[in-house]
Amino acid sequence: MTMEFISGILEELKDRSLLRDYTTIESAQEPTIQINGKHYLSFCSNNYLGLANHPIVKQAAIEAIRQYGCGTGASRLVSGTMPLHTELEKNIAQFKKTEAALLFPTGYMANLGAICTLVSKEDIVIGDKLNHASIIDGCRYSGATFRVYPHKDINKLESLLQRSSSYRRKLVVTDSVFSMDGDTAPLVEIASAAKKYDALLMVDDAHATGVFGENGRGLIEHYGLEGQVEIIMGSLSKAIGSVGGFIAGSQQLIDFLKNKARHFIYTTALPPAVCAASLAGLCLIRKDLSLMNNLWENIRYLNARLSHFTPAITSESPIFPFVAGSAKDALSLSLKLFKNGILVPAIRPPTVPEGTCRLRVSLMANHKIHHLDRLIGVLCNIGFLKEHSSR
Repeated sequence: MTMEFISGILEELKDRSLLRDYTTIESAQEPTIQINGKHYLSFCSNNYLGLANHPIVKQAAIEAIRQYGCGTGASRLVSGTMPLHTELEKNIAQFKKTEAALLFPTGYMANLGAICTLVSKEDIVIGDKLNHASIIDGCRYSGATFRVYPHKDINKLESLLQRSSSYRRKLVVTDSVFSMDGDTAPLVEIASAAKKYDALLMVDDAHATGVFGENGRGLIEHYGLEGQVEIIMGSLSKAIGSVGGFIAGSQQLIDFLKNKARHFIYTTALPPAVCAASLAGLCLIRKDLSLMNNLWENIRYLNARLSHFTPAITSESPIFPFVAGSAKDALSLSLKLFKNGILVPAIRPPTVPEGTCRLRVSLMANHKIHHLDRLIGVLCNIGFLKEHSSR
């Protein structure tokens, strides 16, 4: 069989304004980045607390390489486990207030590994319609009956749970912060529904860790639900500034995943430098709340400025969705910003539904007020934002 079909598919993607390519960043993930030798303001990184280029995080990685080298050489259950892995897992568990934690190479693999291990064809898994792709893929690949409720619709969730009594095991899974819209899940109501119908609850806290809660522990802490969520997924690649994913929960859960999760068992362990960087990032979050406070000052400032314009754009998190409509319109808006020295790539299907293509603006703690003013100024100049007529 030839591979000529590929060219046809690529051409179709191009015709629909859905063909993607890389933008190569030639500098660290900072508010100001370099592309092709030129400087741009970046509003598209998940480096929420600015830790990806923090000197303490970088030095921790350098020291780990000097002591342990670059690669681990094997999976965790063969010879890949090093002291930094166990230390990081211990610190994650302490931070999330759980008995134990387990590292995965990516957040995507953490979601797939947990969901596919916990449920199968005799079970049902229920999730929010706007859950991250890794959650959706985990639900599909698990073999369990998969049901979706409309975004944040607790009544529909309860209805699905009511009709699920015949299944061996029930799992409810939701993002805490939805990565493309920036809104938050009604976790209190979801936890109550799961408990009422004897379902396990799994929360993907990737975009909330280091951002929400009095101590930055996430949306679970923010809502006072610690100890009420059986499976907590988190990411090391966002606010923590490194890479990787984890599952936190009871010791029994972690022992189960360690022995049964194929996405953990059959993959090489995270490099020691990554673990060291993650430990340093986690330590900074725990001891320096000014990082999170700076981020929220930026969120509040941008919300206040945007309230004077149409279209109305507000956010409960560092993620602001600037919806353009079609893929072509989103690409055009992104290009206009780029020509004005601002990088915000267009988000298109299948990441978001048709007709809701957007620019996903994300803030960092080390963005300055003049960076935010520059973004608003450009959006006004190109006609995307307009002041309310009543003003």
